[in-house]
Amino acid sequence: MRLVVSWLREFVDVQAPVEQIADTLALRGFEVASIEALDGGDAVIDFEVTANRPDCLSVVGLAREVATAFDLKMTPAKSEDRASVPSGESSRVQVAIEDPERCPRYAAAVADIAPGTVTAAWMSSRLLAAGVRPISPIVDVTNYVLIELGQPMHAFDLERLAGPAIRVRRAQPGETIRTLDGVDRRLEADMLVIADRDRAQAVAGVMGGAASEVSASTRAIVFESAYFKPASVRRTSKRLGLKTEASARFERGTDIGAPVDGLQRAIALMTRIGAGQVSGPIVDRYPAVRQPARLHLRRARLAALIGAGVPDRDVERILRSLGLDVSDSADGWDVVAPLFRVDLLREVDLIEEVGRHYGFDKLEAAFPALVQPAPPRDPRIDRDQIVRRVLTAAGLSEAVTFGFVERKAAAPFPSIAGGTVGIANPLSAKFDTLRPSLLPGLIDAVAHNRRHGRRDVALFEIGTRFTASGETRGVALAWTGAAGEHWKDGVREADFFDVKGVIERLADAIDVEPRFEPASTSYLVAGHAAAVMAGSTAIGVIGLLAPEIADGRGAPRQDAIVVAELDLDGAWTARVPSSGAVRALPRHPFVVRDLSVVVDDALPAEIIRGTIQAAGTAAPAPLTSVRVFDRYAGKGVPNGRVSLSLRMTFQAADRTLTDAEVQQAVDAVLAALVREHQAVLR
Repeated sequence: MRLVVSWLREFVDVQAPVEQIADTLALRGFEVASIEALDGGDAVIDFEVTANRPDCLSVVGLAREVATAFDLKMTPAKSEDRASVPSGESSRVQVAIEDPERCPRYAAAVADIAPGTVTAAWMSSRLLAAGVRPISPIVDVTNYVLIELGQPMHAFDLERLAGPAIRVRRAQPGETIRTLDGVDRRLEADMLVIADRDRAQAVAGVMGGAASEVSASTRAIVFESAYFKPASVRRTSKRLGLKTEASARFERGTDIGAPVDGLQRAIALMTRIGAGQVSGPIVDRYPAVRQPARLHLRRARLAALIGAGVPDRDVERILRSLGLDVSDSADGWDVVAPLFRVDLLREVDLIEEVGRHYGFDKLEAAFPALVQPAPPRDPRIDRDQIVRRVLTAAGLSEAVTFGFVERKAAAPFPSIAGGTVGIANPLSAKFDTLRPSLLPGLIDAVAHNRRHGRRDVALFEIGTRFTASGETRGVALAWTGAAGEHWKDGVREADFFDVKGVIERLADAIDVEPRFEPASTSYLVAGHAAAVMAGSTAIGVIGLLAPEIADGRGAPRQDAIVVAELDLDGAWTARVPSSGAVRALPRHPFVVRDLSVVVDDALPAEIIRGTIQAAGTAAPAPLTSVRVFDRYAGKGVPNGRVSLSLRMTFQAADRTLTDAEVQQAVDAVLAALVREHQAVLR
């Protein structure tokens, strides 16, 4: 809201410097976007008005705030500022409200236009300073009332309407209208329109129609001033993709008591600049008069929420200066909130008003009194801290991405969490879907870094995934570029096994015993993907991202991006907490034996290790570890077969093993490999 300071001073005699006015209102909840100096010592303060204060999208509304903040009186309106046109019936315009739920009040008046007039210079300059382009005298009058009072208005060319009847109705199926911006728009059945006998002439609360637009040839007009249901205007504006100064006010909630007052002000301005004269009474349709809200403010509750006692005289001064009726009661005050304060619905709203203008800066810092024990700490907080610490220690950087993603970015990932959920009213097409996975956001972050010249990117994110069945907490990783650099060995690119090692380290930190099984996932490269298992439960995936997905999100297609995602809720459920028991260090030596066998090349090494561990457990020499240290396929090895070299470690806790015991264990392992996998000793 661009507030012209000279316009403000017509309503409140504030002589403070412009910067002080801006700072004072900023402390009372109105963020200052900018201050702009004008010729002649005037200035414009651009305020960011929050959605709950539509009354302050006007000069009068902000003047009321300034008067309260500086303890000044509002300047009484002059007699010439408002016309005194009576209400009644008119033969030139008849109004029928067919949908009183969406339009509780509609007022109209006819005026005859003086040809050849131009907008007064003072009005044009004020509108320009307020950010509104002058168009014609009648349109400028309606815009002036909009800025000054916050009451949107519209003018129809009376001679271009089909008869004197104005109908406030819902749009008919398939009905269209060409709006003032020259666009033909198809209306939906639940949209409210202002129509004449034959067709819609305006989209209620949003924009007028081109068919009845006021022009230089207009000789008579119908002024419209109404109140429309905020939700109806908001929905219509959103569906039509049409945002106007009028809709911005109607969808937040205007003053239902202001339509006639707005008309009286418009008629007075029209007369003042010589643009025309009113003809007949104001037709005011207000079938169900709305009563102002009655609230009760308790003195003790005020002190409890603010944290300090506010003198009664200050409470009453603040509330009355803001336009509220205040009367004493035994324990506080009975308050009547005016209709223009659509945000005052509860006692706490009154307390906020008192606190804003009494000054939160006057309150001393103090802890509230404890009346009950603090709730127990959510265990997920400690879990997430462990995950964050482990992944940061592994060299990854934490990313925080949006919970809303683009539909096509989420499409490849439904299998992680069971489908996607669209947003009914997205802010834009880039944020139209709740993320089913953390990977879309991470992949976009990796692509962004790569496009800006960052070659090595290793990111993780802890966050919530969303599906139709609920929410789950997860952690995801994305790694591309170097896994490390050494002065002797040079740079090594990150691969599947680097990320697998990070997942194993993380699993160990949260007491999960992971297994990795081959997996087939649409967004991972075949043969480079695995499911992360905890017992019989799948808790995640790991693998090489499909190049077409990386390319589609803007990452260089040649980049190898390894990704992983774990379901933290599922992993936490499947964990096996360690007993914490301490074991003495082994006192007896270990024995190492190497074994090379030829097996089928499609046989996962994990299965071979499992066979060896099962056989070694039953052997006389206990097997403590087994590791694959070499894999060879080529000359000397049949096609479809591969040579694996395994290193086995045997150690007993109570004795030194003999060569015979170790050899017996090796023989048992080899026999199991031959029996179960048709292995051949090399």
